[in-house]
Order: sequence, then structure tokens, then C-alpha cells
Amino acid sequence: MTPFHLAFPVRDLDETRAFYGEVLGCAIGRSSATWVDFDLFGHQMSAHLRPQATEAARDGKVDGIAVPIPHFGAVLLMDEWERLAARLEARLDIDWLERPMVRFKGEPGEQAILFIRDPSGNALEFKGFRSLEQVFAH
Repeated sequence: MTPFHLAFPVRDLDETRAFYGEVLGCAIGRSSATWVDFDLFGHQMSAHLRPQATEAARDGKVDGIAVPIPHFGAVLLMDEWERLAARLEARLDIDWLERPMVRFKGEPGEQAILFIRDPSGNALEFKGFRSLEQVFAH
């Protein structure tokens, strides 16, 4: 798999480092006074300081669930997703948009999902699959 790169806005670099580093467990890469890189499950995420950053609106609909657009995250194998979900569920400081749940149960593309917000209001979705062949199943 080749990693992707995503640059995204954040209001505060210190709270962003704490969230992505301590809460999500991302390794922290290079940084400057205005940005910091994270390893999000093998992908390069660059948080750029934008004090005026705003939260994504919950105006998307997926299976009747209001989801924020835009959002980003990672597709994980189920055991890794379950570890992340348990790690987040154990914390009291998570801004949940959708708690862990399974979609398309028993159908092609069955997946576990969860949605959270980071301290800057960026929406993150993490999906879990039993097999990566199911990611694009229909």
C-alpha cells in the first residue's frame, strides 16, 4: 500500500499534538512553528495552523445518519479498528459524532465505523473491515 498525504487546518498545534499523538497514538514527524506531521496508520497527515479553522457541518447523509462533510480517517483491519474503538471508548474526553457501530451487517462491504472530532472540529471516520477485499464490495 502506498500512503497518502493530507494537509488539514487546526486551531492550535499543542492541542493537536496531544490529540493525534496521545489520544490516537500517531507518531509525530517533522514540524515547524506553523505545522506538524503525523503518521496516521501509515499515512502522512500534516496539521497546519489556521486559527480561524471551523467545524465541518453535519450535512451529509449515509443510511439516515448525519455525517460531517468533509471528513477524513483511515480504513483498518477489524482487529486494529477494535483496539482503536476500545481506546477511544475508555476516554471521557472524546467528541463523539457516531459511536462504534456496524453497517451493512451480513452484506457485502460489512464495516464497523466510528466518527469523532479532533479539538479543531475536524471530523474523522475510522472504518474496520474483516478483509480489505470488502472495502469496495457492493
